[in-house]
Amino acid sequence: MRAAGGRIGLLLFALVVGISLLEGACGSATPVTQAAATSPVNKTEAPAAPLPVKTAAEDGAYVASGPIIVENQVDVLALRGGVVSQLLVDVGTPVHKGQLLGRLDDRLAAAQRDAADAKLKTCEADLKDWEAETKLAQVDFERAQRMRDAGINTQEELDHARYKLVGSQFEIEKANQELNNARDSLRVAELELQKTQVEAPFDGVIARRYVRAGQTVAPGDRIFWVSAISPLLVKFTLPERFLSHIQAGDLVYVSSVSMPNETHTAKITQLSPVVDPASDSIDVQARLEGKTGGLRPGMTANIRMTAPAASAHEPH
Repeated sequence: MRAAGGRIGLLLFALVVGISLLEGACGSATPVTQAAATSPVNKTEAPAAPLPVKTAAEDGAYVASGPIIVENQVDVLALRGGVVSQLLVDVGTPVHKGQLLGRLDDRLAAAQRDAADAKLKTCEADLKDWEAETKLAQVDFERAQRMRDAGINTQEELDHARYKLVGSQFEIEKANQELNNARDSLRVAELELQKTQVEAPFDGVIARRYVRAGQTVAPGDRIFWVSAISPLLVKFTLPERFLSHIQAGDLVYVSSVSMPNETHTAKITQLSPVVDPASDSIDVQARLEGKTGGLRPGMTANIRMTAPAASAHEPH
C-alpha cells in the first residue's frame, strides 16, 4: 500500500509541474504578440515622400513664376502690297523710332504723287485767274452802276455787269472746291508713297526678319519683328491671401530659370483690382530696376516676395 501511495504521489507531482510549465509557456506568448502588434514600422521601409510644393523656396518663402516682357513688342506689317526693293537692317540691329528699316518698290506711288501735285498747282493757278476775273468784274459793275445813275447806260447793261460779277464769284467757289479736292488727292498720294517706307515704331532692336529683298508682299504681311529692350517687366499671379500684404511700390526679387543665382530687384507697378474667382489669384506686374544683367524679354522668371538668402546675389 505504501508503495502504491508513493507512485500516486509522484504522478500528482509530475502533473502539477506539467500544468505549471504549460501556464508559463502560455503567459510568455501573450506579451510577444502584443509587442509585435505595437512595434513601429520596420526601419528598412522608406517613408512616403511628401508632394512637391512648387510655390515655396527652400527657405519657405513664396515663389511665383511668370514671363519677362517689355511694353513695346510688335510685328511691323506691310501697309500696302508691292515688291521689297531694299532692306536696311537685319536681326540684332538697334533702331530708333521713325528710322527707315526698308522700302517697297515706290515708282508707281511716286508717279501718282507727282500727278496729284501737278493737279494741285493747276487748281491753284485757276483760282488765281478767277480771283483776278472777279476783281475786274467788280470794277466793271461799279462803273456800270455809276453810269446808270448818271443815265448814260441802260438797266440791261447794268444787269449784264452784275451777272458777270456773280458768275465770277461762283467760279471762285468752284475753284476753291477743286483746289481742296486736289489737296486731298495729294495727301492720299503722299500717304501711299509713305506706305512704301517701312519705319521703326519705337526705339528697340530687330528681333526677327520675315522677308528678303525682291519678295512680293501683300498688305498686312509681316516684315520685321521689333522689340524694345527696356524697361523689363515681369507679370505673375499671387494667391488672394497676399492682397492685404502688398501694394504698388513694394519690392520683389527676380531671378531667371537659366541664372537662378543672379537676383534682381523689381518694383510693383500694377495690381489687379479684382480677384480671379477661378484661381483665387490676383495679377501683378513689376518693373525691374537698375542693371538687368543677362535677362531678356521672353525668359521665365522666378519672383520672390522676400529677400533671397545670402547665396543669391544681386549683379553689379
